Amino acid sequence: MNTTYPIATIGELLGDRARAEMLVALLDGRARTAGELAFTANISAQSASGHLSKLMDGGLLAVRSAGRHRYYSLAGAEVAHALEALGAVATTKPRANVIQPRADAEMFVARTCYDHLAGRIAVELAQRLEEESAIRPRGEHDYDLGRRGKEYFAKLGIEVERLRGARRSFARQCVDWTERRPHIAGALGAAICSRFLALKWIAQRRDTRALRITHDGGWDLRKRFGVNGG
Repeated sequence: MNTTYPIATIGELLGDRARAEMLVALLDGRARTAGELAFTANISAQSASGHLSKLMDGGLLAVRSAGRHRYYSLAGAEVAHALEALGAVATTKPRANVIQPRADAEMFVARTCYDHLAGRIAVELAQRLEEESAIRPRGEHDYDLGRRGKEYFAKLGIEVERLRGARRSFARQCVDWTERRPHIAGALGAAICSRFLALKWIAQRRDTRALRITHDGGWDLRKRFGVNGG
């Protein structure tokens, strides 16, 4: 490990294609076995074991055992936040007149970033919540509750005082890798995503981080937040 410049060690871990694919696959917040991650990265089980060991040693992954299986996940929200920010640096935003493959287009519209919403609707939602004084920027990296925030989120069924007492950050500005603008991470971001899923405004797709905006969800997102889910 490079003790003088620890960031160089992280850069080396992320610089390998197979390890990068494993980490990106885990950005949806779901834990996976070594075999599943090996399949995702298109490598052998033996190679996957070596890569996972390095990622564990680097503090990027956590593992838990359940019966005969070991399930790997990102070490925490900060790892997801860093990966999303690096994606914003590394990814070129597509031009509006370029037709994107359907899978890519779905990811650009709505996806999960660990346990919170990302993509165009997440960025537009954050902007609208600022305009409605539900949240306000605090410094360059965080959000705080706006003057109307407690009442605003209560109408959505979100208890912000409970979130503010959580051990994790209340609300982070997570730079969206496709939109280059912040969406809401932290305890508040996770609560919004969970609530939207419970209300069936969004639905998870199989084997992808992309989310589906439901018919009712599209209507409610437009009516309540002025966000176009299409």
